[in-house]
Amino acid sequence: MKTLRLGIPKGSLQDATVELFRKAGWRIKVSDRSYFPTIDDESISCSLVRAQEMARYVEDGTLDAGLTGKDWILESDAKVQTVCDLIYSKASFRPTRWVLVVPENSPVRDPEDLRGKRIATELTNYTRRYFAALGVPVEVEFSWGATEAKAAGGLVDAIVEVTETGSTIRANRLRILTELFESNPQLVANNDAWNDPWKREKIEQISLLLQGALRAEDKVGIKMNVPKAKLEEIIDLLPSLTAPTVSPLYQKGQLGGLEWYAIEIVISEAEVRELIPRLIRHGATGIIEFPLNKIV
Repeated sequence: MKTLRLGIPKGSLQDATVELFRKAGWRIKVSDRSYFPTIDDESISCSLVRAQEMARYVEDGTLDAGLTGKDWILESDAKVQTVCDLIYSKASFRPTRWVLVVPENSPVRDPEDLRGKRIATELTNYTRRYFAALGVPVEVEFSWGATEAKAAGGLVDAIVEVTETGSTIRANRLRILTELFESNPQLVANNDAWNDPWKREKIEQISLLLQGALRAEDKVGIKMNVPKAKLEEIIDLLPSLTAPTVSPLYQKGQLGGLEWYAIEIVISEAEVRELIPRLIRHGATGIIEFPLNKIV
């Protein structure tokens, strides 16, 4: 049997990735004692790999595909096929920003002012390439953590660090000099695997269903019954992802001498608490809310 070798990111993305695959239709079980999770698909074998190393193992063919951040792809400069972005603003898959940061009172006003200065970061390779492209010689050192403290304490002149809101940077009396790029999780594939028809079809299947699961993250389905006289009035209230599905009830919709219809929609979960009371006031009954795993 053919097998797709899939990398699951170990660390901060691990639990979110396993849950996303569950919603997409695959159940992955991770053991504390093994780096090889089980999955209920005989055509897939999983390996736990640090996100920082994923692109390298995908590039050299150890893995056929894997999930990692755009930042670590840029850091490794790996030649891999980006299959899809996996972005969701309210989960572990939300985008982050990598920024060039200096102390609040630093005289540095643009990257060129850092000529001959020391910069600390996890993204050493990317940072060296960035300043080389500017023609600005700098000293780049690897940071093992607490990178903001090194700039705040005067150990380095600047840092390249990841942030979502910038609050930690401001709390350490630091200043963002410029944003370098935005990063988000991606599904990537080995180029040879991507050119293999069977593996490509399997990778595209995974991509399709993972993206469908992400699209459903903050959506729910709503069903309700509506008398014909109120149908247009109710439909005007509905903020639907697409046009609502409307169908007559059984026995030609004749209930109590009235003609009734069933309406089904997909909407944002945040809208439900405001919508349901309005639907009831306008004559809808039998309202059911249900969760969604995928929207494809």
